[in-house]
Amino acid sequence: MDILKIALTSIGSFIALFIITKIIGKHQMSQLSMFDYINGITIGSIAAEMATSLDGYIKPFIAMVIYAIMSVLFAFITRKSTALRRMLMGEALVLYDNGKLFRKNFSRAKMDISEFLIQCRNNGYFNLANIQTALLEPNGKISFLPISEHRPMTPQDMNISPEQEKITVNVVLDGKIIYEGLKQTDNNEAWLLKQLEIQGIQLKDVFLATCDSKNNISVYVRLDKKVTYTPY
Repeated sequence: MDILKIALTSIGSFIALFIITKIIGKHQMSQLSMFDYINGITIGSIAAEMATSLDGYIKPFIAMVIYAIMSVLFAFITRKSTALRRMLMGEALVLYDNGKLFRKNFSRAKMDISEFLIQCRNNGYFNLANIQTALLEPNGKISFLPISEHRPMTPQDMNISPEQEKITVNVVLDGKIIYEGLKQTDNNEAWLLKQLEIQGIQLKDVFLATCDSKNNISVYVRLDKKVTYTPY
């Protein structure tokens, strides 16, 4: 009986957690602030307690709702007040600027030089001389402004105005036609099958097929064999 109760409360906690996450929004998944981090851990812990509690689920559920409300209120307050947002969310710290490392800000960020250099390399900067400014954002990520001479060239630099690209649409997924995506391309099933026939590919063998705004179709066939890679 206890096992059945735990199974039912687990399903209930999962549904409640899903609904609460939808209410809070996607912000917590994409950019974790300190509050989001703490709130996410707490709500997850309460959901786990709700799933395994044999004494009832009402109290943990109420606690989850309260934390969700607090999260929504916190987001509302920080949107409305710049001063409170700075106080509660924090400000960006300048770690590096114009060839200078700011030791005091490194101490405030609880970050050492080695960790900073790792972050630089992870973002494609193996030489500090290629960086103009590095900022530690309130969400814990580092933003980099490259030296102008080392940033990627843009069409604007070459006085070129390329045509605006549009999003590429999936039209086949795992051997099945995605009719909604196909409709966005203003094409039909007959056109798609004709394109596959031109390339000598059957629909059942397609793992993924995409179509761009110019009706260029890219087809990736399904390979069922196991492929491994040994980096040493």
